[in-house]
Amino acid sequence: MSEYIDYGWRNNDLFSKSINKTFYKNLTATDREVAIKALRNVIKSCGDIEFKNHIEQDEKTLQKFLFARKFILEDSFETLKNFYWYRKRNPDIFRDLNLDSADVRKALENGLPGVLKDKDRKGRCVLLLTANNWDCSYSLLSIYRAMLVCLEQVTNDLHNQANGVVVIVDWTEFSYKQTSHLKPSILRLMIEGLQDCFPVRFKGIHFIGQPWYVDAALTVIKPFLKEEIKEHIFRHGNNLSTLHELVHRDVLPAELGGEQPSYNPRSFLDSLDTKTLSEKST
Repeated sequence: MSEYIDYGWRNNDLFSKSINKTFYKNLTATDREVAIKALRNVIKSCGDIEFKNHIEQDEKTLQKFLFARKFILEDSFETLKNFYWYRKRNPDIFRDLNLDSADVRKALENGLPGVLKDKDRKGRCVLLLTANNWDCSYSLLSIYRAMLVCLEQVTNDLHNQANGVVVIVDWTEFSYKQTSHLKPSILRLMIEGLQDCFPVRFKGIHFIGQPWYVDAALTVIKPFLKEEIKEHIFRHGNNLSTLHELVHRDVLPAELGGEQPSYNPRSFLDSLDTKTLSEKST
């Protein structure tokens, strides 16, 4: 990947934006090492003492932020800095943020969210949230926390870092009463965190089966969405054929008009539990 080195990865020209972004998926392991070192240099030279003394700088963490921002150093650094201060401002979101937390586990048991077992034809990981599974015995904040645990696991995979994720939210039979629990303050926190702070690339956010009152409730988030994110949001209503044009039926469960069996909400949580047990035994 000489394109990156030519544009200053080794020469302290850390914020060049003239890099050809189309090459980012073809980075070699050596290229990634060079980029990680460059990002560490940016952190080291910044004037935010607290941030640079406390932010995680291990290779796995820095690589996530680099992939999330297409290996543009300035953007990767800003996202990393945003994430640090977002966690600092919102300790309740990140306190005991793991599978052992009762609220996180409950949300994951309900498939809020879940992850389909197969990647789509573009190699993207597909997250599914079945909104009607939410019985409102736990808050929207708990669903957000479960989403962060899910994304943390998903983005540990290099393939997912490079190809990004697709999110499908199925609002079918979501009631007007449930809509009252879509608190605007939490929705804004979610938008801020997922859009500006968390190291993940959302390649598509698809709403299906949404009733009019869900559309109305979600209008509160529109002013906080960046244009790039707006371009990746698709509202399909009951027209699954438009969903299938963007996420092919071969990876989707039957309830989404797909060719796979119905989705089991516990499947992703069970896989996480198995992985956790395996890691503890090694």
